[in-house]
Parts: sequence; structure tokens; C-alpha cells
Amino acid sequence: MRTSAVTARLAGLGGAKWSVHLKARELVKAGADIVEMTIGEPDVPVPASLIETTVHSLHAARTGYSNGRGEEGLLDALAERYSLRRGRSFKSENILCFPGTQTALFAVMAGVAEAGDEVLVGDPMYATYEGVVRASGADMVPVPLRPEHGFRLQAEDIAKRITPRSRAILLTTPHNPTGAILTAQEIAEIGQLAIAHDLWIITDEVYEDLVFEGSQFVSPLAYTEFADRVIGVSSISKSHAAPGFRSGWCVGPSDFCEALLPYSETLLFGNQPFIADMTEKAIRDGSEVASGMAKRFAGRASLLADRLGADTELVVHRPEAGMFALIDVANTGLDGEAYAWRLLQAGVAVMPGSAFGDSLKNWVRVALTISDDDFATAITRIVDHANNIPREVA
Repeated sequence: MRTSAVTARLAGLGGAKWSVHLKARELVKAGADIVEMTIGEPDVPVPASLIETTVHSLHAARTGYSNGRGEEGLLDALAERYSLRRGRSFKSENILCFPGTQTALFAVMAGVAEAGDEVLVGDPMYATYEGVVRASGADMVPVPLRPEHGFRLQAEDIAKRITPRSRAILLTTPHNPTGAILTAQEIAEIGQLAIAHDLWIITDEVYEDLVFEGSQFVSPLAYTEFADRVIGVSSISKSHAAPGFRSGWCVGPSDFCEALLPYSETLLFGNQPFIADMTEKAIRDGSEVASGMAKRFAGRASLLADRLGADTELVVHRPEAGMFALIDVANTGLDGEAYAWRLLQAGVAVMPGSAFGDSLKNWVRVALTISDDDFATAITRIVDHANNIPREVA
């Protein structure tokens, strides 16, 4: 069977990273008592008002073809949102709508990179990033995110890896899986690098509305001095607890969006009007669930850090935003992969850090999105497991 080169480039980037999660699901289906902390989904249902808007639009026959850019009402709502939040003017021509952040990122990457190019990405990273970069034909260049810098990407570390083949820097702020938020100074320094080397900055901001109290989000889209080279991607999946609606967008220079429009039309031929109507309402009204999620996730992260810090040798990195926390398991004598499989035997499923990049070899990622009761059970099991790892291992 003959397949194209892209299938070879993406080989090995799928299910292998999720093997612990998939095994946990298999065990749960067979009746095992497993607390799943692998996948990050909102811990609340889609707000009723958004469901009602969707149903109303369906009954109003908002089921025909859309256009490649997006529905006018949604484009206007997004332009107003970004103008207000970023402090500079955005219009509908600065935006393209897509089915979720993932599709938006896939299209944007295809618009800035191709075979022979390089894209610089912070390591650790969201699990699909390598595939998105490779699908474009470009090579991914990991840039270590160091714990001593709070896992925030540093311009000096990027600079060491820039070559004549470099075309873009992919940022995630707030970050998955670390929960780190880039500071204004760090973004400014990365922006100056992009100017000096004629690089695009792609910024994934899907966790923007899940920032914990005491932390502050700053967007690269707010900087006028390098606005002509920044493209943002986001969605309502996290902020409005609506992942299944697959409604996202990219926002950037109008010339770029115009150039990418034929690609979008070729890929999708427009999104769904009834989902666009729901998304417009979500954007105009703001989220009624984001602040509650942020408060609960922050509280669970603090509980995890305090309990494990007091009762085990495990070390928790405290996130500033998002749905996850990281645990350094090096003191157990196990790497993250081995630890995750052993912990699964104790009734808790977590993601090995290596699924997100080589720099998390000795870490695991845990989701903060399960109920408080399940979270308390998981912590008890993690503590008991940590204090009963065989001495020859630890």
C-alpha cells in the first residue's frame, strides 16, 4: 500500500503517548476502581444558554453553507473582544473561524512553514504540537523550558537554536502542561528576536480565561511593535466548557488571513452557522463558568502541592493557570513513564511527562478537572503509593 510522505512524518505520534490513559479506560470498563487524572476537560456542563442558542439556531434553519472566513456576527464579536482585551484595533479581516483551536493551529502552521523550514517550540509542549509542525513538512526544534525559570520560555534559549531555516516560534501562554504564563518582559524579548530574524510568532491562548488569582495574562497580540508577525489561536472549548462544539479561530495580520483564506476554504468550506451563533453569544456575553473553574483548579493544585510536599518526596510545580499540575517523581527512583504505570496499579491514572517532551522525563501530569471527592481519593492513593515504593527502587 502506498501512502504519502505526511503519513510517515506523523507515524508514532498518535496513540503511543496516550497508552497509560487508554489502559486506564480499559480497566475502568472492566470494573476496576481507577481515578482518571489524564485528560483535561471542563468539570462543568456546557452552559444552558449556549445549548438553547444552538437549538434556536437549528430551528431557525441556520444549517446552510457558511463562508471560509466565518459568520459575520461571530467575526464582529471576536473583533470587538480582541480590540478590547489587547488594546489595539482588530477587524473582521483579522480573523478566520475554524472547528476548534487544533484546526486553527493546523491551518496557521501550513500558512507559515513547509518542507525545509524549522519551527521552534517550547519543550514540554501540548501533545499534538509535534504532529502539527511535521504535517506542514517543517521540522520541530524543541527549546527546553527550565523549572528554574518556572517553565517559561526564555529568549536566550530560543536564540541558541535559531538557524537560517527557522520560520516561526510557537508559544503557549498560559501553558499546557505546566500552567506557566509568560511575563510582559519575556514576550517583549521574544518579539525582538522575531523581528531580528524575521520569524512568525504563533500564540496558543486557549487557557486565557483560566488564569488563577494572583497571576496575570499578557498576550503577544497586544504588542504593536511586532503585531505584523503575531498570529493567535483560541476557542471556546476551555473557557465556556464547550469542547465538543469544536469552535475556534485564528487572529492575526489581515494580509496573512487573506492569504490563508483559500487554504481554509479548501480544507473546510466554512463552519456551521448554528455553532457560530452559539459562539457569538459566548463571546459577547463572556463566560459564566470560567472563573469558577479557575478557582477550583487553583484550589486543587494547592491542595496537591501542600499534601504531597508534607507527606512525600514528590515535588509539585504550582501552575498559574489551566487545568493541570506537574509532579516531579525523580526522588522515587523512577522516571515518569515507570511511575505512571506503577501508580495505575494503585488506582490512579496520570500522564507520563515524556508524552509532552523530553524535558519532562522525570515528571507526570495530573488533571485538576475531576470532582473534589475523586481528587481527595487520588491524593490519598498517591501518598500511600509514594510511601510504599520498594526501597530498592527508591
